[in-house]
Amino acid sequence: MQTMTVPGVPVFVRTLIACSVIAAAGGVHAQQQPAAPAEAQAPAASPQPQDSPQAPPPGPAPTAEGQAAPADQAQAPAQDPAEAKAQAVFEAASAASVLGPKDVPLRDQATLHLPAGFRYIPPAESANLLRLMGNNPGSNLMGLVFPAEEKEGSEWFVVIEYEDSGHIKDDDAKEWNADDLLKGLKEGTEAQNEERRKMGVPEMVVLGWVEPPRYDEATHRLVWSASTKGKAEPGDQPAGINYNTYALGREGYVSLNLVTAYGNIAADKPIAHQLLAALEFNEGRRYADFNSSTDRLAEYGLAALVGGVAAKKLGLLAVAAAFLAKFAKVIGIAAIAALGIGAKLFKGRKKSGGDGA
Repeated sequence: MQTMTVPGVPVFVRTLIACSVIAAAGGVHAQQQPAAPAEAQAPAASPQPQDSPQAPPPGPAPTAEGQAAPADQAQAPAQDPAEAKAQAVFEAASAASVLGPKDVPLRDQATLHLPAGFRYIPPAESANLLRLMGNNPGSNLMGLVFPAEEKEGSEWFVVIEYEDSGHIKDDDAKEWNADDLLKGLKEGTEAQNEERRKMGVPEMVVLGWVEPPRYDEATHRLVWSASTKGKAEPGDQPAGINYNTYALGREGYVSLNLVTAYGNIAADKPIAHQLLAALEFNEGRRYADFNSSTDRLAEYGLAALVGGVAAKKLGLLAVAAAFLAKFAKVIGIAAIAALGIGAKLFKGRKKSGGDGA
């Protein structure tokens, strides 16, 4: 089965539209056949009253100028409502996008100094994109970042969220053990599999570290990455990856989660580091601005951002890959390649339109 054809829409957009239509229908269904040519749809002649003049033979309807319309001008099939909705999501995201270099405010907490070569999507449009990919974003979503232009290997995006957790003490970073943290992450992921079953999302297992947790006490930045796979998938070959970066602030933290193919992580992880370095908390919201007499402390420490708290989110972004993988044979593409929604999504759009410059 091939992807649905929507004139003027890039292939990747049509692919996701096809996914949304399949999902909305509750399963795989046959493609709608295009309307037959006009000449093949001539209605049977209706009985004519005896006293009335004979009706003219069937033929092309006259135009406003009295000229017959071309016989080969077939009526376009009606667009499926789910398809139309998905197309509207992409168009809205494109119109609202911001091109770097540009300072992007992240609520009243921080500023993202968006570098050249990146494209930012605001929270409302980002939430609709994530829903289209099978995710259920929360109110803490602050936006998505994509590559600005299409180029080889541009198959990634970054999810930005802010968690109003309270001030997170980082004392435990001096004593934590990577093996213990990995064990906690695996246990937390297994505990979250019950929620995944309820959501109809494949259960996950954590295989190991791709990059063990590293915390920079001077900048209050945390980075870690683990490889994952579907629990039902055979063997121990990693199928997914979450590359997680965090910036701690006075009242909570900003997370930037890089979503990419497992095989691309070595090439793509500098992107996450570049964006993390481009993030700056506003005056009065920085980690050092914490006031112990007035500010609320988080109920957990830094290690929880690698263990229990992280386990809840570990599979949610992987839903995008799982959602597409489920229909990969149907829609005619490899699921992980479909994650290159950044440049392909906005291919052909003029930089001068809606870039916020």
